[in-house]
Amino acid sequence: MTHFADSLTDRITRTSPVCVGLDPALDKLPEGIDHTPAGVAAFCRGIIDATADTACCIKPQLAYFELLGWEGMKVFWEVCDYAKTKNLLVIADGKRNDIGSTCDAYAEAYLGKGKPVDALTVNPYLGFDGIAPFIERGEKNGKGIFVLVKTSNASSGELQDLPIGDEVVHEHVAELTTAWGKTCLGPESGFSSVGAVVGATYPEELKYLRSLMPHPIFLIPGYGAQGGTAKDVAGGFHANGTGAIVNASRSIIYASKGRDWKEAAEKAAKDMAEELSKEIRK
Repeated sequence: MTHFADSLTDRITRTSPVCVGLDPALDKLPEGIDHTPAGVAAFCRGIIDATADTACCIKPQLAYFELLGWEGMKVFWEVCDYAKTKNLLVIADGKRNDIGSTCDAYAEAYLGKGKPVDALTVNPYLGFDGIAPFIERGEKNGKGIFVLVKTSNASSGELQDLPIGDEVVHEHVAELTTAWGKTCLGPESGFSSVGAVVGATYPEELKYLRSLMPHPIFLIPGYGAQGGTAKDVAGGFHANGTGAIVNASRSIIYASKGRDWKEAAEKAAKDMAEELSKEIRK
């Protein structure tokens, strides 16, 4: 069993830090794709085929699959399975959290042995009680989590930037995240299986949070359609170009809504990887 952070770092090194977000909204599906669960499955497989040689991982957003009911959740697991056949790591974006047996159930559902999910996004609002089961299951099964620290949305500051003593909330969450994962370091990469979500839309905060969190791998959303650029995300990486992945959803998967959607997605992913490489290694 390989440590999650080691697996992800190896994949980044061999491909790129591009993470492709799978957000299959029915009203945005390209020409020729049915607006059905079967159509969503075909679309997701096509995006995976188009980007597997460039991306290090995919990040299916559970909301779009849950919207389709039980058939959608069946598609979710099928898509995760398919991604694994292409050697992609899979990060389920569900932002899960709870306590007690409910939290245990969430942890087992996504990070259990044999599940085709390598990591899960989690919400730290309930404190360590709502994080520990995910960490424990991840350590047992070679999987990881990404804790929401500073999210990319415009209103994130309403809570995340509130002052508490000499720091703000998201800085305190960053310190907690580092502490929660201090015993979960990969023997090869030195990175923790407890990662952090830090948005590209706040580049100064991103750079400062990197100094607070040397060991967590950053999952950086907000690139592309939300306005984040390669220059904005560069501060989230270590000097050797490791330590972070950058998610793009709409700018890749909807690069074209015509019959050339797979070719357009492939090009968008490659262009993104090239842009990141130029900025990260300056």
